[in-house]
Amino acid sequence: MDLTTLTGEPWADYGLIDSGHGCKLERYGPYRFIRPEPQAMWAPVSDNWTAHAEFVPGSDEEGGGRWYYEDRSLPKSWELGWDDVRFHSSCTPFRHLGFFPDMAPVWSWMREQVADMDAPQCMNLFGYTGVGTLAMAARGVQMVHVDASKKSVAAARANAELSGLADKPVRWIVDDASKFVAREVRRGRRYDGILLDPPKYGRGPDGEVWRLEEDLPGLISNCRQLLDSDSRFLFLTVYAVRMSALAIGELLKQAFYDLPGTVEAGELAVREEERGLALPTAIWARWSR
Repeated sequence: MDLTTLTGEPWADYGLIDSGHGCKLERYGPYRFIRPEPQAMWAPVSDNWTAHAEFVPGSDEEGGGRWYYEDRSLPKSWELGWDDVRFHSSCTPFRHLGFFPDMAPVWSWMREQVADMDAPQCMNLFGYTGVGTLAMAARGVQMVHVDASKKSVAAARANAELSGLADKPVRWIVDDASKFVAREVRRGRRYDGILLDPPKYGRGPDGEVWRLEEDLPGLISNCRQLLDSDSRFLFLTVYAVRMSALAIGELLKQAFYDLPGTVEAGELAVREEERGLALPTAIWARWSR
């Protein structure tokens, strides 16, 4: 299987300014941030970065750390946009800023897959703050948005209000993704497309434990049962794990062996604004008809 890189380009409200020496400098609207990035092993363009805040990781490997603010006037949250979607950005305790900008080419690709359909039905699993959900809803897609975090779903609904999309047909579900998908299979439901962005480790609303390496194959198997020969896509992204794109590509290849279409895999990346360097961020695999 050949691997493909999907590279996110800068846009008005987001850009990767510089990267190197294990860090990256980004702009989110009018504000600049420094965050750790282990894959940026090269030298940056400049050694003199200025930013409104910097995330400094803890000494453990569990993602700990904290934000240090160079500019105390930085607001708690601020408004950003991608295409026709608006959403809030903020410095979260998990080192990111409320959405994943490297997903922009995925949002565009999903829109293309269903562009010729009349009111397609799609699902966003581990949907977080809902930018991917709203990117689809803005184009007339009936969405099911699932996340185990009440706070994340509330943030997604607030982003829908901000985007003027609160009246769109979106089902906002607070639930364990694996349990919800299993129930949908038992109900005999079908979807035209599924986006899933599972964490390495997580807990459901009732204490359910999610471990990616153990639980992903079963979830993919159930997702396959929600898709048929008329469906258009499944897109899987995986962050922060010691896993190959070839591995998740083979997982999808075996799960979708009986459906027409293509299975592909590769890496997500974000392009640096000044020198055009592509910074890898995640791996992905997808099935499309």
